[in-house]
Amino acid sequence: MRAFAFSGKMETMTSQPTPETHNDDAGTRLHGEYKVPGGKLVVVDLDVVDGRFANVSLSGDFFLEPDEALQDINGALTGLPETSTAADIAASVSSGLPEGATLFGFSAEAVAITVRRALSKATSWADHQWDVIPPSVLPTHVNVALDEVLTEEVGAGLRNPTLRFWDWEEPSVVIGSFQSVKNEVDPQGVARHGITVVRRISGGGAMFMEAGNCITYSLYLPQTLVDGISFADSYAFLDAWVMAALEKLGITAYYVPLNDIATDQGKIGGAAQKRLANGGMLHHVTMSYDIDADKMVEVLRIGKEKLSDKGTRSAKKRVDPLRRQTGMARAAILQAMQDVFTERYGASESVLTEAELAEARKRVDSKFGTSEWLNRVP
Repeated sequence: MRAFAFSGKMETMTSQPTPETHNDDAGTRLHGEYKVPGGKLVVVDLDVVDGRFANVSLSGDFFLEPDEALQDINGALTGLPETSTAADIAASVSSGLPEGATLFGFSAEAVAITVRRALSKATSWADHQWDVIPPSVLPTHVNVALDEVLTEEVGAGLRNPTLRFWDWEEPSVVIGSFQSVKNEVDPQGVARHGITVVRRISGGGAMFMEAGNCITYSLYLPQTLVDGISFADSYAFLDAWVMAALEKLGITAYYVPLNDIATDQGKIGGAAQKRLANGGMLHHVTMSYDIDADKMVEVLRIGKEKLSDKGTRSAKKRVDPLRRQTGMARAAILQAMQDVFTERYGASESVLTEAELAEARKRVDSKFGTSEWLNRVP
């Protein structure tokens, strides 16, 4: 996807982090660290000599049996090309482990991420200056177009990685990139309730959205943040902060693979992603706050096959809104989420620029508001 530049003053640019170095008698050492979500800290120090890893030293607060397996991992890493992918590194570590070795609190994939961070091929949350854009009411078409615009900007280094909260007024259905309109929405229900139907750039399922009935946010980030993390694991990794915010509100939430967010009371939301060729990535989530389930099933075609692995016969029973679970106002939940993200990652409040809004509106006219885009899947 083509990157673009805006005229006028831009936000502070994101700089590519440089590897942390340690100077010693052997020269400059590369140093990487990775805290496994729910697990242990993995640390690696290494040199690159003639394009290959040398003098590798893995450490951390993990558990490993037998003791000798630590040297086996160091040996498996030694000599690998510095161009090795995360998958290459993990495979070498796995093949180098003795039979019956036990890794507790980390994995071969975690070692690969740590090595890639030492090389500055992978980054951590702390390597970036994060921005937060609070909710502002915009047409749904513009919200969807902004997801493409801001993801491109972050990939091109024209904007800091950013969390943006959506807001909107018109009742809408936002369908996934690969869904069929005729299979997902009921035209009679759409007409009866005055629903705007929009297609987004990410995959996943349809979202029924009325003003005030959902909490929707988008994360725009460089793909280096999820380097070495599997597609499936990246969902929970990127939403760890919102799980912490919900915990603070008294809700214990968890991921139901691949992309559903749930509590013991039922599903509360779902996530979707899109990765662009320029290195930018979109991760966005919609959570139900006070959804009208009766209207939802009149607007969406939710068939038996969709529900076949959900353990319920009713689409309405799948969703359990945050309003009922927290008793809190939507604005208070949004503020709690923003506060947790800001505190965790040192984020600064930001705004949408006039150039970004103008570009989004242009794309509504040329793409997101057109029949060709909406009906691109028969």
